[in-house]
Amino acid sequence: MLKGKVALVTGSVTGIGMTTARALAEMGCDIMLNGLGTADEIERTKSTITHDFGVTVKYHGADLAKRSEVEDLAKSTQDQFGRLDILINNAVIRYYKKVVDMDPKEWDHALAINLTAPVNLARMALPGMIENKWGRIVSMSSTLGLSGRSGRMDYIATKTALIGYTRAIAAETLAWPDITCNALCPGSVITPFIRKRIEGIAEERGLSFEEMAPIYRKELGQNTDFITPERVSGVIAFLCTDAAKDINGVSIPIDGGLANTWMQQGLD
Repeated sequence: MLKGKVALVTGSVTGIGMTTARALAEMGCDIMLNGLGTADEIERTKSTITHDFGVTVKYHGADLAKRSEVEDLAKSTQDQFGRLDILINNAVIRYYKKVVDMDPKEWDHALAINLTAPVNLARMALPGMIENKWGRIVSMSSTLGLSGRSGRMDYIATKTALIGYTRAIAAETLAWPDITCNALCPGSVITPFIRKRIEGIAEERGLSFEEMAPIYRKELGQNTDFITPERVSGVIAFLCTDAAKDINGVSIPIDGGLANTWMQQGLD
């Protein structure tokens, strides 16, 4: 379905990024991975995707907080594969701080990874997409890109900005109907990062993971169970197909109805 296309997926060694790389590889995409992980984790992800789907998989260790490395990531993808058709902005940093507690260095770091890197990657990728008259950009926003919550200043600000980024790029590329830019707004996804965070909170409160998990969801206002990474990556993969070419410039909640049924929460 996407055979011959090349996808760059940031934050793709584990979690949603890794399942997205797998979903796109299953459709025939060659993959450029980027993200944090040990050498063993990176090699395992590369070799498993290659073995399972028979596509070419490469890795670039760019630090997304550094513009020169972000630019080299995009350029290396284009140089090594000859093209860059699909850009998935998945990498994220979180600081869990209120604005009065935010260290300016932490703010700058979050802004660089969560927002500036996607802007620079789009700047580098779009000329090739326009030349080929085909391209897909999908960015990972959040339900917190649609609302507010105390103690999440950097995350909320950058995830909200990604929705504006999505609309702006969609507007700029309307002349090429096979280029689309969309965002997803998941609720709480049970990634390795979130699992580790729940385990840490559980230890602080003297609870087991099984006891803490539903409390964690309730404190987020999420009545449904955790969303699996595979369900999110399935939507991303669909948005990259020709069947989704008419979906453009939108932000899609994947949250069990949380964002759009908040007035009903707790009434049943």
